Amino acid sequence: MLRLVFDTAALQDQLMHIASMNSKPKTIDEYLAGVSADQRAALETLRRTIRAVAPTAEECISYGLAAFRLNGRPLVAFGASANHCAFYPMNSTTVKAFQKQLKGFETSKGTIRFQADKPLPVALVRKLVKARIAENEGRAKKLE
Repeated sequence: MLRLVFDTAALQDQLMHIASMNSKPKTIDEYLAGVSADQRAALETLRRTIRAVAPTAEECISYGLAAFRLNGRPLVAFGASANHCAFYPMNSTTVKAFQKQLKGFETSKGTIRFQADKPLPVALVRKLVKARIAENEGRAKKLE
């Protein structure tokens, strides 16, 4: 008699991934269900850090990425691809302002890329999110 033994956690993880590939995520939880376990762990830490700095920010999906809005304005986003994770400050000025602290990470105009096993330091993420909050507040005051 042949007896099959399954790792139910791994199987469930795989099924969630397959299901998420067939539909666009509507929540951050759905987004995270579609990435690998190591990327999910890194992105969950990012999510908790953003939430701690901006507790009233609203979670959403924006441009296919896990994102946060604060007072109706885009704040930050994060995501994962096959080769890396990324943090998106939703502008180019923040990346430029923190260029020295981001040494060792791949950056482009509005993107900070990192490996799941070498995530962005929590202290740096806090600074980036605080800078984005200040920037959004400054824009709001200019519009008043």
